[in-house]
Amino acid sequence: MSQILDRLDEIIASAIVPEAIEVDRVGAFPASSMDALKAAGFLGLISSTEVGGGGKDMECAAEVVKRVSGACGSTGMVLLMHYSATAILEAHGPKDVREAIAVGDHLTTLAFSEQGSRSHFWAPVGTASETDGGIVALDAKKSWVTAAAAADSYVWSSRPLAQDTDGVMSLWLVPTSTRGLEVATQFDGLGLRGNGSVPVTAHDVRIPADARLGDDGTGLEIALATALPCFLLLSGAFGIGLMEAVTSEVGEFLATQRLEHIDERLIAQPLSRIDYARMRVSTDAAIALLRDTVAAIAANRDDAVLRVLEIKASVAESAIAVTDLAMKICGGAAFRKELGVERRFRDARASRVMAPTTDALLDFIGRAISGLPLIGPVS
Repeated sequence: MSQILDRLDEIIASAIVPEAIEVDRVGAFPASSMDALKAAGFLGLISSTEVGGGGKDMECAAEVVKRVSGACGSTGMVLLMHYSATAILEAHGPKDVREAIAVGDHLTTLAFSEQGSRSHFWAPVGTASETDGGIVALDAKKSWVTAAAAADSYVWSSRPLAQDTDGVMSLWLVPTSTRGLEVATQFDGLGLRGNGSVPVTAHDVRIPADARLGDDGTGLEIALATALPCFLLLSGAFGIGLMEAVTSEVGEFLATQRLEHIDERLIAQPLSRIDYARMRVSTDAAIALLRDTVAAIAANRDDAVLRVLEIKASVAESAIAVTDLAMKICGGAAFRKELGVERRFRDARASRVMAPTTDALLDFIGRAISGLPLIGPVS
C-alpha cells in the first residue's frame, strides 16, 4: 500500500492542493484533481483484479479518502461516492462497466436521496414501471446527487417494479447520458462547494430491464450489504481527513504567530494549548475508532455492524467540534480564507446531514444494541 500512497501524495501536492482553494471559491467541480486520480488508477482502486482493478480493501480506500479529503473536501466526497457506488457494481453490475471503472474511464455515483423522502434513503418514492419490449420507465426527483453532471452513471434507487413484493427498493444502473434525465445547475452551497451535488429529475427515463442491479425489491438489502458499509466507513475517513488537516493548520498557526506586546508565540498561551490539545485528542480518538472499524470488518467480528454504524455518526460530530475549536483558537484570522480553517469548518458540517444523518445513525445504533431491526416499526 505504501507505493499507492506515495503516488497519491504526489497527486495531492501537484494537482489537488493547487486547485482546492479555487474549487471552493467558485464552487467548481474539481476536474483537474479527478483527472489526475483517474490517470493514476484511483477510480479502480477497489475494483476486482479480475476486471483489471486494484483489488484493494476498505483499509486502503479509507486511507486514500482521508488523504484526499484533507487536501480538498470536495474531491474527497466525489471519490467517496464513487467507491460506494462501485461497491454495488462490483457485486451486481455488468462486466463492461466494471472494466471501465477499473481502468479509470468511468466515474459513478449514488442517486438515492429523494425530494419526497428526504434523508430517508431506505424509502424511495420514485417509481419504476414496465413498458413494452422489456423497457423500464423511471420517474423520480432525486434531491442530491454528488458529481451529478460529471459522472458517467448513477446507481439509482426506485420503488420495486412489482407491487406485491415484500421489498421496498430496487436498484438500477442508469447512464447519465440517458434521455429524460434533467440535471440541475451548479451547486452553490455552504461547504463542499465543488462536489457537484445537485438535484436530478427523471421524467419517463427509459432503460432496459436488464439494467436492474439484483432482483426486484432487493435493493435495500443490497445497499445495506455493500454501499452503506463502504459509505459509512469512508465518511469516517473523510471527516478524519478534515480533522487532521485543520489540526495541522492550527498547530502551525500557534507555533508561528506571536503576541508582540509580550514577545510570546501564541502556543505559549495556556488556553490556546488546552483547546489545541482537545483537537488532537478528538482527532486521535476518531483515528482509533476508524482503525478498529476496519479491523472489525476484516475479521468479521460480531461488533462489525455496530462499528460501521458508529464511525460516521461519531466522526461527523467530532469533525464539527474540532473545526469549531479551530475557529476559536485562530480568532479573526480564521475568517480569512487563506488560512484554510474556515473551509474545513464549512466542509465538516456536511456529514451530519448526509443520509443517513447523525440522528438516523444514532437511532440505528440504539436499535442494534437493543436487538431491534435497524429499519421498521418497533413493537
